Amino acid sequence: MTTLRAAASAFLLSLAAAIALPSPAADAAETVRIAQQFGVAYLPLTVMKEKRLLERAAERRGGKAPTVEWLQFSGAPAMNDALISGNLDFASGGISPLITTWDKTRRSLGVRGVAALGDMPNELTTNRAEIRTLRDFTDRDKIALPAVKVSFQAVVLEMAAEQAFGPGNAGRLDGITVSMAHPDAAAALLSGGTEIAGHFTSPPFSNQELLDPKIHRVLSSYDVVGGPHTFNVVWATAKFHDANPETVAAFIEALDEADAAIRDDPANAARLYLAAEGSKMPAEQVERIIRAPDNSFTATPHATMKFATFLARTGAIKAAPADWKELFFPEIHGREGS
Repeated sequence: MTTLRAAASAFLLSLAAAIALPSPAADAAETVRIAQQFGVAYLPLTVMKEKRLLERAAERRGGKAPTVEWLQFSGAPAMNDALISGNLDFASGGISPLITTWDKTRRSLGVRGVAALGDMPNELTTNRAEIRTLRDFTDRDKIALPAVKVSFQAVVLEMAAEQAFGPGNAGRLDGITVSMAHPDAAAALLSGGTEIAGHFTSPPFSNQELLDPKIHRVLSSYDVVGGPHTFNVVWATAKFHDANPETVAAFIEALDEADAAIRDDPANAARLYLAAEGSKMPAEQVERIIRAPDNSFTATPHATMKFATFLARTGAIKAAPADWKELFFPEIHGREGS
């Protein structure tokens, strides 16, 4: 009886322990909603989608492959609305929209970055031969960018305006900026004959525009910031992050895998991009963009504090973070970011 009682007791203890332990899927989302915007800067997400890397990473970690829903937006404001309303899990966009969202939600949703998507310069292009510097734009020359005042390009334009016109003049050109999706702005600039005289944009739109002899570059964001910097990032709410740590870990693992796939086979990455975007660009042109030394696909954030410091100094956010790690969830803190 003692042996039976001991065996029964041991069984009950092991059963209780098994019940107490969470299953691999207990801290992972069954459905994951991811949003991206237009352009080669979002290539890591495109590769993740086309190769089903998030699903595979979740399975490797002992969980079930989630159902992944992919959404596409033309700018961060609409994406943040979806995130705040609970209709989106992972948002993506420029580093400056993340910083302003982090600042606004620190005491509520706790939005923070999950990972970077890479370093990539943005360029202000123009179809006006007489425009060579920011000082040459007039009130009649409109500059198109994804979202007035809040987009990454709008913030870099303010940084450039302060450098060109002096302290206190960051908003000098805000009045001639207009909100347009990159594809529409590129079409307007290339067609000519409209009020759009400039377009602050990213690859492949800047590359396509500069193929036209009537269009030239005014400045690059690398010039403004003083070197390579993170362009786009992925962010989420603290609620989603804390409830789904396995999903977040699988996402970063999948992102690293996508970055490695881009570096190892740029030609295939170009094909995946063209198929996903339905673009008619020559594959060789996209591959050249991917291989360009200025472009680096990495999950590690770079130069983020330069944007945070500027936004705090100009009053766009209440206070700058102490360092870049305040802007991102802990999973990425072990990397050599800035």
